[in-house]
Amino acid sequence: MNKYINLIVAAGLLLSCEPKNSETDYTQLSDAERLEVATEIAQSTIMVDGHVDLPYRMKVGGFTLQREILDVSVRTPDGNFDYPRSKEGGLDAPFMSIYIPAGNQAIPGASKALADSLILMTERLANTFPDKFAMAYSPADVEANFEKGLISLPMGMENGSGIEDDLANVEYFHKRGIRYITLTHGKDNLIGDASYDTTGTHGGLSEFGEKVVAEMNRVGIMVDLSHVSDNTFRDALAITKVPVIASHSSVRKFTPGFERNMSDELITAMAENGGVMMINFGGTFIDSAYAAGSSKVREHLVNYMVDNGLSRSDSAFRAYAAEYSAANNPFPTVQRVADHIDHVVDLVGVDYVGFGSDFDGVGDSLPTGLKDVSMFPNLIAELLKRGYSKEDIEKICYKNIFRVWKAVEDYAASQG
Repeated sequence: MNKYINLIVAAGLLLSCEPKNSETDYTQLSDAERLEVATEIAQSTIMVDGHVDLPYRMKVGGFTLQREILDVSVRTPDGNFDYPRSKEGGLDAPFMSIYIPAGNQAIPGASKALADSLILMTERLANTFPDKFAMAYSPADVEANFEKGLISLPMGMENGSGIEDDLANVEYFHKRGIRYITLTHGKDNLIGDASYDTTGTHGGLSEFGEKVVAEMNRVGIMVDLSHVSDNTFRDALAITKVPVIASHSSVRKFTPGFERNMSDELITAMAENGGVMMINFGGTFIDSAYAAGSSKVREHLVNYMVDNGLSRSDSAFRAYAAEYSAANNPFPTVQRVADHIDHVVDLVGVDYVGFGSDFDGVGDSLPTGLKDVSMFPNLIAELLKRGYSKEDIEKICYKNIFRVWKAVEDYAASQG
């Protein structure tokens, strides 16, 4: 008899070990349970952020090896990114923005020089803290660093003005480790027209810009269409031989008239190209009401400060400002960021969206629940609440951008 009982028990154990046909319904969990699951997913899944402005923040903050200046290997009192918070949030591969202000374009050589200095600064961060950070030049590098528990530092150059007027600099920056180039920034440049500029210097891509896109394809640098005008966007899509990205852009539907964000037409065109759109978290990017609301709060606080003879450093003013701002919170929430992801998914599918926070680049405009890199699980929890599967989350976290990155690598390899 015991033999048969043992057989029955063994059979039950085998059945219990069989793979389940359906995933957990995360929508039925409590908020606390869902956040616990989201945190586990964030910690166990590679997470890529398409745009973090740490290098320029370090430049402005006077980066040195002395901790009293700025040391992001430890928790910092300001900014949105540092090692401890990145580990808490599960962020494994923030693309370091090698940001070149549009003002540098007016000085020959200044854009390239700044790009070189910010690349060196990023490399110095990895070399100074090799137990925490490592450079990454491919998806394979990110995967290897992830297995070691290191935060990868891939690099993207924000503003193609760093190329100056020399096409050879495209290959130069690839050799320096740059893996995407945002074609423009705040002003039209030699490559093409920018979304923030109304001049329309070239009517889209310039002839030089067409050569730049082709050369980026050839050497293996992703074409980033954040910041470009709609005409530049269309021109680049017509020329590129591989999928493109938007490293930190959001949905124009929620910010009518804001060309810096992407229209449904452009989102659809990018998906047809096989590219990926990485959602910006900045308040002005995700909610048109934010700018008006924050302006009213600032105006009230300035008037209060003047009427009461206070300064910004006075403890009485700081206490009042904190209380008033909390009661009249103009910030959007993490739910609004999820709305943007929803829109892209509803329009073209989950294979074409990712995270492109713009942390350390959008000041204090970040939404409630996404104030720094430690808070990524809040966004993942919100997506789970809306019915996204774990596989969907993995695509958004890294699989979509890896697909594009590998396609760009493969095409470059085929060009000899």
